[in-house]
Amino acid sequence: MSDNEIADKHGNIIHQGDYVATRIRGGTHEGNVEEIITDQQRADELNVRNPPKVFFENKNGKMVAHNPGTLEVENDTTE
Repeated sequence: MSDNEIADKHGNIIHQGDYVATRIRGGTHEGNVEEIITDQQRADELNVRNPPKVFFENKNGKMVAHNPGTLEVENDTTE
């Protein structure tokens, strides 16, 4: 894994388009990765704090950003 690759909590590399999920408040946030935010300038544009963050639309249609270490890649689309 190189310095610019972002991994989930199991060490799987997260790519744009991957389906990711995390448990939160008795439910789950899950969706396809739209963007991986690694720099502060882009984070500021999206009102996201403390990059790196994985940015995706959850099942309720809300854009959410999560720490990569809290996520699990459910379906790796790069295979």
